[in-house]
Amino acid sequence: MRKGAKAAIVGSVFVVMVGGAGYGAFNIVNALSGGAGGGGPAPVRTGPPSSGEVKDTSTKFFAAWEKGEATAAAALTNNAEKAEPLLTAYGGTAHIGGVKITPGAASGDTVPFSVRATVSYEGRSKPLAYKSELTVVRGVTTGKALVDWQPSVVHPQLKDMDDTLVTGDASAPPIEAVDRGGTVLTKETYPSLGPILDELRAKYGAKAGGTPGVELAIRHAAPDTADTPLLALAKGTPGKLPTTLSARVQAAAEKAVRKYPQSSVVAVKPSTGEVLAVANNRTDGWNAAFLGQVAPGSTWKIVSAATLIDNGITTANGPAPCPAEAVWQSQTFHNIKNMPADENATLSASFARSCNTAFVKFADEVKVDSLTDEAKNRFGIGLDWKTGIPSFDGSVPASGGPDTAANLIGQGQVQINPLNLASVTATAMTGSFRQPVIVPQSLDDRALARARGLSASTVAQLRAMMNRTATSGTAAGVMSGLGPDYGAKTGSAEVDGQARSDSWFTGYRGDVAAAALVQDGGHGVDASGPLVAQVLRAG
Repeated sequence: MRKGAKAAIVGSVFVVMVGGAGYGAFNIVNALSGGAGGGGPAPVRTGPPSSGEVKDTSTKFFAAWEKGEATAAAALTNNAEKAEPLLTAYGGTAHIGGVKITPGAASGDTVPFSVRATVSYEGRSKPLAYKSELTVVRGVTTGKALVDWQPSVVHPQLKDMDDTLVTGDASAPPIEAVDRGGTVLTKETYPSLGPILDELRAKYGAKAGGTPGVELAIRHAAPDTADTPLLALAKGTPGKLPTTLSARVQAAAEKAVRKYPQSSVVAVKPSTGEVLAVANNRTDGWNAAFLGQVAPGSTWKIVSAATLIDNGITTANGPAPCPAEAVWQSQTFHNIKNMPADENATLSASFARSCNTAFVKFADEVKVDSLTDEAKNRFGIGLDWKTGIPSFDGSVPASGGPDTAANLIGQGQVQINPLNLASVTATAMTGSFRQPVIVPQSLDDRALARARGLSASTVAQLRAMMNRTATSGTAAGVMSGLGPDYGAKTGSAEVDGQARSDSWFTGYRGDVAAAALVQDGGHGVDASGPLVAQVLRAG
């Protein structure tokens, strides 16, 4: 479901949902033939594989793998079509030989193992060692015990079904990335920067003046995705690459996301658009902070409020009644549980307590394309951002029907990520859209996206509403002690298939704006709020 550099997927939750559908369909078809071709019918067994079957299947698989018998090893999996090319590449394009696999003690149907091998290329050799695991499952109709195929079986850093392994001259010279103060940024010190440094290397390695080495790397099937180096056989000469990041803020972001699974955060400098930090805590290692596409929930009311103000529909101190429920084109919208109705509420009051129905009630007065135009022309959402690495730059379709109302509360078809939301907050507090960048524009003179920005009056009203939210509204507890120049907005977004809503939060303090998403994290103050507050304190 990844769409390349500018339109990537929502996140790993959706990879499983969407990618898993096709994978599951293949498994069913493959299982009908036993996953490996084969002879006549055999007695069909059911239930989980026995310990003996787990040992027998894994032993045979390891033996075939060690011998470089890719076809035989693939035939012992439930997805031979995908397994064989990668296992073939292991001893082929990756030039990995002398493979020795040592299994550990099985835990049910899962077998951990360690691999020792040698990578050899044009007279250079280097030992390779790592650990992985496999799971043995039963074929759906044949009952055979088979290795449940995942690329991570071959190497734990392989994630996508069509990724492969190669050894040879590096696709780009190495880089020594440095922060805005000259501090060297490494994957070891800042793990979240791993995929980001790979992308920076792919794009700017040659420009930075380095020379490539020889390495074993993962070559990703997704277009415009940088190789992931695994082992250097000959080190290249790194070129020095300046970034806009702040080592101090990045360290705070790295520490914050470790507390919350499936979390992402971005911090920007509103006066310049420079990205100060980007961190992710995800099992897939994906940069969801820049590439995610998810509904932002009530944090989007910053843009919705600006739309109402700029279109002369109401003002911060103007009316925005908050009924218990609101109906738009046969769809009923509610507020969070136990929120009392307030028919005399102002927009500022409804914004601070995050009243959904107040915004839904304005759907009659908002044109179908008003929110789209506001997001694009004033906040730069949906334009072609050139940050220095791949990014998804937001999508706010001009949706009719029930989505007209749903979009106003950050549901419907609105899709953004923490990078987009941090930029929205920066624009709201300064009035100027400054396209976020992670490397200086001067490196390549790339054209940055431009938008009109906001009037001084709209900015004053948005800042007052966000400050009210941070001092006496839904964000007050989280933002306590961060004043006086600060503001925030909470949000939660309902996502199909999740037990809880996604937790969203954005805030600013001084010349730092930050936004965070914790998938399946609950309300904004439950997870994303503390994360953002921690980053703002460091900024």
